[in-house]
Amino acid sequence: MGSQSTAKTIFLLISMVGWLIVGAALMYLSPFIADLVVSSDLTHLWMTNLSRGGYNPMLAWVGGGTALVATVLGNIIWYQRFDGKL
Repeated sequence: MGSQSTAKTIFLLISMVGWLIVGAALMYLSPFIADLVVSSDLTHLWMTNLSRGGYNPMLAWVGGGTALVATVLGNIIWYQRFDGKL
C-alpha cells in the first residue's frame, strides 16, 4: 500500500468533519426548505410544531454556511500550496 504524510492524513480528517457539518446543516434545514418549496398546509403545520419545540433554521444557515466556506477555502489552499493541483 502507498503511504501518505501525517499532514495529509490530518487534512483529510479535518476536511471530512467539515463536510459532515455541512451535511448535518442541510438535514437540519430540510423542513424549512420543504416549507419554502412546497408551501402547503402540512409543511406550515410541520414548521409551526417545530418552532414550538425551539427549531431555529438560522443555526443551520450560519453554522453550515461557515463550515462550507471554511472547508472549501481549506481545500483550495491545501491543493494549491501543498498538493500542486488546481
